[in-house]
Amino acid sequence: MARVRTVGPSLSTLAGETAPSRAWLALGSCNPAHAALHYADRMTHSAPILAEGDLPAAASVASHHPGLVLFALAVGGFAIGTTEFAAMSLLPNFSAELALDAPAGGHVISAYALGVVLGAPVIAVLAARVPRRTLLVALMGWFALGNALSALAPSYGAMLAFRFLAGLPHGAYFGVAALVAASLVPRERRTQAVSRVIAGLTVATVVGVPLANAIGQLAGWRWSFGLVAVLALACAALVRAYAPLGRPATGASPLRELGALRRGQVWMTLGIGAIGFGGLFSVYAYLASTMLSVTHASPAAIPLALAAFGLGLTLGNLVCAWAADRMQVPAAGLTLVWTAVALALYPAATAHLWSLVAVVFLIGCGGGLATILQTRLMDVAEDAQTLAAALNHSAFNFANALGPWLGGLAIAAGFGLPATGWVGVALALGGLAVWGASAGLDRARTGAA
Repeated sequence: MARVRTVGPSLSTLAGETAPSRAWLALGSCNPAHAALHYADRMTHSAPILAEGDLPAAASVASHHPGLVLFALAVGGFAIGTTEFAAMSLLPNFSAELALDAPAGGHVISAYALGVVLGAPVIAVLAARVPRRTLLVALMGWFALGNALSALAPSYGAMLAFRFLAGLPHGAYFGVAALVAASLVPRERRTQAVSRVIAGLTVATVVGVPLANAIGQLAGWRWSFGLVAVLALACAALVRAYAPLGRPATGASPLRELGALRRGQVWMTLGIGAIGFGGLFSVYAYLASTMLSVTHASPAAIPLALAAFGLGLTLGNLVCAWAADRMQVPAAGLTLVWTAVALALYPAATAHLWSLVAVVFLIGCGGGLATILQTRLMDVAEDAQTLAAALNHSAFNFANALGPWLGGLAIAAGFGLPATGWVGVALALGGLAVWGASAGLDRARTGAA
């Protein structure tokens, strides 16, 4: 006979608890032992009886410190952000050593992105019955291995294979980490908890990428990938030490996860990101070239603009998360409008360095859309959240390919590098159109109910 245990309401329902309880659940500021006893008392007096295997994830986090868990998850985001963006800045370095021309070097970057797009859904489906902590540790171990092998790559073919391998766990990690983060806090703070995980990636664009680039210049590009491998192992150790086990929900299976693909709102939310986020990448991909050829800035000014973009990403991530916890769907629409306006300012801003840096900061703020859509997918996917959450990062990597491709077409057609801003406007408005259709369906469903 299965051992039984009393289980109480999820942490989300504890939002109605006293202020001290809410503060500990959201920020880990109170005594964990006292909070766990208080939680157990609630369970004893008001809970149904469930079997051991039916324990919800919320019950398993009562004795864990949310602040430490979120920090551990953010370390993984920092490692992923560092390798994803630093690889672009190190492209000349490894291309020279491996005797690659520019297109072949670009294929190495694309191999990582392809790994993200393919790995996110496949891993999310196949690992449906794996406890979340176990899966996160395995994904970070996998990510560490891919980057360690990249640091040792002896040839172009090996580098392609190892970057593809390193990209596979990227989307699944962020998807599962977002679900764990959301389970730690009341419902009205979910998006802010998710933003703490994604903050690891945004901070990496300000701190991790310059650090990895400096290491690459001083000691060689291989050491930069080695640094990322060490960060990934540190994340795995922290997650193993501090995160709750996160048993899979009753009935979890690959088929149930695939059920997310039958929901129209899941596809529309992914479409918002895949199209709307492409505008940001259409400018970012050609930013350095624009600064040198149009703004006539010194190469030393490029890190300044990249840092401004990273600061914008970090601020936008936090502000958009705060807004989404209060008005999720409107926050996504407003963020797309902000992005379209900022991108429309870009062509004129390219004439002067300081106006360019200021507008790039504003464009970066629009990156907060990723956090909003991450939580939106948790809601519309219902009981297939892992696949939907992981697919969010497949959508953004699609945007990472779409934006630069369309921007390149505009440049090749003779419109010039500043025209990438207008390409971005069109993509942001395209994402806004999909958002409008999605919001309309929500209103129609609410009216019918």
